[in-house]
Amino acid sequence: MTEKLQPTSLTVVHMQQILTAAGGRPVTEEMIQKDIEAGAPVNPDGTINLIHYAAWLAKQMACGI
Repeated sequence: MTEKLQPTSLTVVHMQQILTAAGGRPVTEEMIQKDIEAGAPVNPDGTINLIHYAAWLAKQMACGI
């Protein structure tokens, strides 16, 4: 059975896999966890919304953080 991922509620592991597959460089679970500790948005259940996280990352890049 194939697991269907919901882009609005991804685990750190799933987010890492998606970003690594989509990007030109590896993304680690530790990198995502550090982002969360730095204020990246998470859902009340601890999952991550891909769109909200991508917007947060874009804002961080625009601010030079």
